[in-house]
Amino acid sequence: MADEGFSFTLEKPLSEGDTYEVDIIGEGKEGDGVAKVNNFVVFIPNANEGDHVTIEIEEVRARSAVGKVVDE
Repeated sequence: MADEGFSFTLEKPLSEGDTYEVDIIGEGKEGDGVAKVNNFVVFIPNANEGDHVTIEIEEVRARSAVGKVVDE
């Protein structure tokens, strides 16, 4: 019997366009703010550790996402 391989896709807990209120808990190596949403890391440019902001998800990657600060 031939090996058919194994492939699976992890379901991502976020979708592009979703908005969340988050606390910036750290700083990424590029200087972006870092938050977690549903245990998923989100990088937010122009956000600083300690900020409480509303973000919109712009891009969802395999292990992280990128968001932007939005005004309410």
